[in-house]
Amino acid sequence: MNTLLEPSVAILLGTYNGEKFLEAQLDSLEAQSVTNWTLYVSDDGSTDATLDIIHRYQSKWGTDKIRYRLGPQKGFAQNFLSLACDTSIKADYYAFCDQDDVWLPEKLSIALEHIACESSPGQLYAYGGRTTYTDENLKPIGLSPLFVFPRTFRNALIQSIAGGNTMVFNQATKTLLEKVGMVPTPSHDWWLYQLVTGAGGVMYYDPKPYIFYRQHSAALVGGNSSALAACVRLCKLLEGRYQKWTDCNIQSLRQAEKLLLSNNIEILNLFEIMRNAKLKDRLRLLEICGLYRQTWRGTISLLIFAVLKKI
Repeated sequence: MNTLLEPSVAILLGTYNGEKFLEAQLDSLEAQSVTNWTLYVSDDGSTDATLDIIHRYQSKWGTDKIRYRLGPQKGFAQNFLSLACDTSIKADYYAFCDQDDVWLPEKLSIALEHIACESSPGQLYAYGGRTTYTDENLKPIGLSPLFVFPRTFRNALIQSIAGGNTMVFNQATKTLLEKVGMVPTPSHDWWLYQLVTGAGGVMYYDPKPYIFYRQHSAALVGGNSSALAACVRLCKLLEGRYQKWTDCNIQSLRQAEKLLLSNNIEILNLFEIMRNAKLKDRLRLLEICGLYRQTWRGTISLLIFAVLKKI
């Protein structure tokens, strides 16, 4: 297809010591059926051969195809947000990209076609979906959970449903991110879900996976594909990690409060009251807020966190 007829895509890649798997990801970008894209790389201070790989591909593809810069070095979420909030990065669509995954050739085209067909001009719209879990050698070992409940602010407040590595969003969403600016969110993908739904936009969840999500020991965020990994994660959350994440999310949402729908601000207010209420009031307010997670195990964990005051 003539790239002049294709919508433009800015691929936002955050890197940090990713030499082991980065080349496979870059090769999968080159193999995309959509070709009118530019790769923006924000490196967070790599000390391995990551930058050598980026420079080698830049020599191969050209400086117009890959644009590189130094990241804020404040963690992966801030690294990705520094790209998403950059007003100088302009395209028709935007896609987060992790350094250690592999995209199927139709990954971008499916997302762009869906957004173009399902969203109206100026509407806040983001696309995300399932992933295929693989081992280090890209051997499939399972799928991420299938989420079927509505994607709303009541869900987004307490759960992230789609990895940033699957997310593609339109210009209206990019403009919203720019307006709010950098926030202390623990996760850029969770933040996108919260902000889009909080401001009245749509978060679509594709039940069919289009990326290989590599599970390995150096991954900053994993898929919890094993029972052991899920138990380890639950223990860390009960120790207070989830509570700290919620603190950061609330602070971020307060920074964006003027852009949220009034009914979602009311939900946020009740949520804050609920977190500090007595036990009997916490459970009642949890019900009034209408908060929910996407799986029965998630719902049970939500109730446990509420009882233990760990939300």
